[in-house]
Amino acid sequence: MSESFRHVEHVMGTVFSFDVRAAPTPDLVDALAGAVAWLHRVDGLFSTYRPDSQISLLDRGDLPLGDCAPEVRQVLALGRDLQDRTSGWFSLTPAGRLDPSALVKGWAIEHVSTLLHAAGAPDHCVNGGGDIQTRGEAAPGRPWRIGVADPTDRTRLLTTIEGNDLAVATSGTAERGHHITDPHIGEPATDLLSLTLVGRHLTLVDPLSTALFAMGGQARAWLDDHHSDHLRLHLVPDPARDRQREALTSDRSV
Repeated sequence: MSESFRHVEHVMGTVFSFDVRAAPTPDLVDALAGAVAWLHRVDGLFSTYRPDSQISLLDRGDLPLGDCAPEVRQVLALGRDLQDRTSGWFSLTPAGRLDPSALVKGWAIEHVSTLLHAAGAPDHCVNGGGDIQTRGEAAPGRPWRIGVADPTDRTRLLTTIEGNDLAVATSGTAERGHHITDPHIGEPATDLLSLTLVGRHLTLVDPLSTALFAMGGQARAWLDDHHSDHLRLHLVPDPARDRQREALTSDRSV
């Protein structure tokens, strides 16, 4: 029997991959099937593209929060806490409507990772659209290695992150342009091209990477003040934005 197995699933508008460094015992295969089924349930609850999802119904006022699924109430409680902790840089309503997407994926990835670990897979990696939760080791004595792509050239790596029990989330412009909203002004955040945050728990790391991207040039100072002992930051400024600032400074000095 093979000592590892993999699975790929299209869900939540992206591709999830599971890399389990353990033999595919019946219990683990069943756990993986249960994790995949749960991801599809979460997609049905939180999709902002489905008018009948609970998050869409809640946003329209057609469903009271008390009647929502426990997962919805849990995510919104986590989101309200993050809003408070980041002084609004993380927002549950980034474009004026209820949309906890920046939190849901990381929370879901960490949850299915926990399910696999409990089922007997201490060494595995779950990747959901580039946001990653690893547990244990890639092989005995060998850490997981995760590449961070250059947002201007996806064939080139900026750096490689190594370690065990990692949570890695990247927010950036490579695939969708400047799509992250600065919730304080309601316009796209344009200071950065890419920001990768590394920690232990993707439930925090994923939404916090979005908030830090929105902060732009303030991100590193904020992280140093609030989470310097637990999280690592890799960011790529937008050179066009830097040139624009330089031009404005030159104009003012004339």
